[in-house]
Formats: sequence, structure tokens, C-alpha cells
Amino acid sequence: MPNIANSLSSQIFTRKMLICVFTGFSSGLPLFVLLQMLPVWLTDKKLSVELIGAVTGVMLPYGLKFLWAPLLDRYFPSFLGRRRSWLLISQVILLALLYAISLFDPISQLSIVANIALFIAFFSATQDIVLDAYRREILSDHELGLGNTIHINAYRIAGLIPGGLSLYLATIYPWKTVFLWTALCMLIGIFMTLFLAKEPKIDAPENNQPFYQAFWIPLKEFFQRKGFTQAIGFLLFLFLYKFGDSFATTLQTKFIYDMGFGKEDIALVVKSTSLWASILSGLAGGVMMLKLGINRALWLFGFVQMVTIGGFIWLAKFGHFDIITSTELWRLGIVIAAEYIGVGLGTAAFVAFMARETNPLYTATQLALFTSLSALPSKGLGMLSGYVVGAVGYYDYFWLCLFLAVPGMICLFWVAPWNEKKFA
Repeated sequence: MPNIANSLSSQIFTRKMLICVFTGFSSGLPLFVLLQMLPVWLTDKKLSVELIGAVTGVMLPYGLKFLWAPLLDRYFPSFLGRRRSWLLISQVILLALLYAISLFDPISQLSIVANIALFIAFFSATQDIVLDAYRREILSDHELGLGNTIHINAYRIAGLIPGGLSLYLATIYPWKTVFLWTALCMLIGIFMTLFLAKEPKIDAPENNQPFYQAFWIPLKEFFQRKGFTQAIGFLLFLFLYKFGDSFATTLQTKFIYDMGFGKEDIALVVKSTSLWASILSGLAGGVMMLKLGINRALWLFGFVQMVTIGGFIWLAKFGHFDIITSTELWRLGIVIAAEYIGVGLGTAAFVAFMARETNPLYTATQLALFTSLSALPSKGLGMLSGYVVGAVGYYDYFWLCLFLAVPGMICLFWVAPWNEKKFA
């Protein structure tokens, strides 16, 4: 047992894993400013819900980042290398934009505020492209599971600043001061880029070919390496693996409201339980992948991810609660904890799998394509969920979500066989 513990600690407490903490924090901070801090600021400025919805609907760059990812693979300033140069540029610009947005009045200068928010989303997505590629290039195949898990959980914890600390400070200090302090948190990412991160020793693709080749060659390499049939199956798997899970959580807050729970219940039970359940399960999953390997983790964690959707089915069966007592709160807490244990485990394996399947020459392009495709169920088809609930009700809707998780598990027979002895 001591030898096992020493072996695990030697893999966990390394410079690479420390860098993954920094990459996660730097990635999560600007995203959660847009998702959590910006809407509260606009609400405090008395903007209508329609205008707030329009301004906060600037997340499109996150879903389209595969369009400019090839340029980051191929063209780059030379002062810090291919990855670190783009990282520093995007992080410095983000620091400036996160403060600059507070200098304008959302009432009289709403278009400027909206455009700055759009630029924050663009440079945040750009930073994500480079951070994803950088992690893939510094982590061995064996380290991908744990490294990506640490990144994801640091990313979630970063949300506590704009979604918690900054909002509390806004009750004491002017919004400009709060935005400045929040923006200065980007210095953590800049510190990583300048002093912790080392440029990966991987040759960049040649840039003496026509411009369109920056887009075409990474796709061509992927299909040639996999073969057309297996490549299509792989892309289909990316779309399906978290389909049911994403569909189930899309209307989670609305479902909980409709069950009779209040805002306080959501704040105290749902938000805290989901955060810590996903963080702890994700970390546990990352450590388990060191022993299981990515393929077997996809099977085991995917099964947990699928089965825990059943908690929503169980809760929906009760119907609307007229009175919320400790019993109902415990039921809600159990369902949310189970669901986000599944989310944490499934995400840990899934992100590691996507990173594993990239070619180091084209990491940014291929990983951006994979993550964009995997996000379609929640960011694209998720808009249909409300219509489905309206037609069949929550109980049947969550049964549908459970069944939608099955095809992704079936795909594992081809894309990640249980007995395939590889971490790569």
C-alpha cells in the first residue's frame, strides 16, 4: 500500500499538474464573468430581461472556435513560441477587456458593452484553443485523464470569483472597482505563461502552403489516420456520448422551480451540491484513470453518467411539491449529487479521450473541432428541450434523456473497446 500511495503521489504532485491548475483557472475566469457576473451587473443597471438576454447571448465564439483554431496552429509570433505567444496575447487582452467593459454605461452605450462582451468571448475562446492544445502537448497519454480533470475542476472553482466573491464585493464597492479586481485575476494566467509554462518541443506545421491548407490538412490527417468509416464513427460518438446527460441538465433549473423549490433552495442545495459533487468525482475519476486507462473509464464512467439520469425520473414522479420540507430538500440534494457525480466522471474521461485522439502537429485545430462537436447537444439541440417537455411532461422527458444516453455507450464497442490495452 505505501508503494501504491507513493506512486500515485509522484504522478499527482508534479509541475505538469500544477500547470493544469493554472490553465483551468485562467480558462474559467472570463467565461464565468460572461455567464454570471455580467448579467447581474446589467440587472443592477436596470436593463430589461430582453436586453440582458441579447447582451449575454455572445457565447457564439465558443462554439465556432474551430474556424480560427487552424490559424493558431500554423501562424504565431515567435517571441515565446507557438503556444505561449498566443497565450500571453490573449490573456493580456482579456485582462484589459474585463476592466474596459465597466467603463461604459450599459443604458446609453449598450452596443459598446455588447461588442466588448463579444470580444471577451472571442479572446476567451482563443485562449481555450491554445490551453487545450498546450495541455495535450505537455501531458503524456497516461497523464491525460488526471491532467484534464485537474484543469476542469480548477475551471469550475474559478467560477467562484465572478459568480461569488465579485458579486459580494459589488455590494460594498463600485462596479468599476469590482471589475478591475476581477480582471487582475487574469495575472494568474499570465504568471503561468511567463514563469511556469515551457514551450512544448513539437515542430509546427509548415506555413509555406496555401492559406486554405491550414484548415484542410488537419482534417485530412484525421480521416487518413482513422480511415473514413472509423472517423465518422468517432465524430458520431463525440456527439452522442453526453447527449442524454446534456439534455437532462439543460432544463434542470426550470424543472426544480416547477417542482416547487424556491431560489433559496437552488442557491443552497443545487449550486453547492453540484459544484462539489462534480469537482470531487472529477478528481476521483482522474486518479482512477491512472489505473483504469481511458477506454475502460469511458465505459464505467459513462454507465454512471447514464444511470444517474434516473434520479430526475424518480424526482419527477412525485409531481409538484406543495410544501418544501427537509425531506424534499434531501431528495433534491441526493438527485443533484448523483447527477453531478456522473457529470464529473463522464467529463473527465471524455475530455481525456478527445485529447488523446489528436495529432500533436494539429492539436489546436483537431481538439477545437472535437470540443465544438461535443458541445452541440447542449448549445445547439438543447433549445428543443423546452418543446419536448411541453409535449410530454418532465417524467417522460427524463426517460427520453436516459434512452438518448444509450447510443453513445453502444459506440464504445467500436471507438474505445474495453480490452484495448492502451492509454493512447
